[in-house]
Amino acid sequence: MSTSDKLLTEHNAKVVVLDFINALNTENFEMARAQLHDDMSFKGVMGERNGADIYIEDMKKMKFKYDVKKVFLNFEDVCLWYDINMGKSTIYACGWYQLANEKIKSFQVIFDPRPIL
Repeated sequence: MSTSDKLLTEHNAKVVVLDFINALNTENFEMARAQLHDDMSFKGVMGERNGADIYIEDMKKMKFKYDVKKVFLNFEDVCLWYDINMGKSTIYACGWYQLANEKIKSFQVIFDPRPIL
């Protein structure tokens, strides 16, 4: 892959992931859903979700807010460090987003769960 192709791929991946996060922050769940593959998967400390519709339905209930601190890019992989405001608690977390065809195919989020247990 040429340098310009790599830069374009990384730029597009970053835009998709940040659009997804911004849509969740503004509770624009239709826009958030548009950034996901239908068969996307999510793995987190507290559980897993398979399928974009299932994931978005959960997000409608949880209404988490994200404050992005740092973005790292590697082709179609995007890593975010962010604070997640969960209502009663805010936790520092890391999310690894993997894209395919400019949509989020899977992502994993890790954090120390003790503040919310």
